[in-house]
Amino acid sequence: MEKMQSKTGLLVGVFHDRDNAEKAYDQLREKGYEEQEINVLMSSETRERHFKKTDGHADSEMGNKAAEGAGIGSAIGGTLGAIVGAVAAIGTNLLLPGLGLVVAGPFAAAFAGAGAGGLTGGIVGALVGAGIPEEKAKIYNEALKNGRILLSVAPHSVEEGREIAENWKKLKAEDVSA
Repeated sequence: MEKMQSKTGLLVGVFHDRDNAEKAYDQLREKGYEEQEINVLMSSETRERHFKKTDGHADSEMGNKAAEGAGIGSAIGGTLGAIVGAVAAIGTNLLLPGLGLVVAGPFAAAFAGAGAGGLTGGIVGALVGAGIPEEKAKIYNEALKNGRILLSVAPHSVEEGREIAENWKKLKAEDVSA
């Protein structure tokens, strides 16, 4: 009998609007996924358009997560120590002015290195570094440039991954892949 694989791949989906992205995010939280397990990526412009803070607070959990690092990005230097310090200081959320990207979740460290360190490849390179195949990374890069919101998570099981993917498709997510 084959041993079941204990680790699943990364599930990624692209959302066209805030409402469906938030529903997908909330569904993950309801399934027991911690904030630190969920990657949220969007351009700085998308964050400003959809998740602008009012009275110091965004109006949703995902909005708060997307807005947390808004003032931190400009303080990040190109040295590894500065990157690690900045990621530690803001948790798992980072605004990367060099890439024009807001990253919340486990991807933050990979993107910090790409954005602050000035590595070639930018967003595509950082996505590949985070474990996404280059072909898909190029598609996701284009989606981010076009104002889309990217969510990703490592499902706790293969079955749960299938369920999440189906839910995301019902919420009109595109390019859903594991």
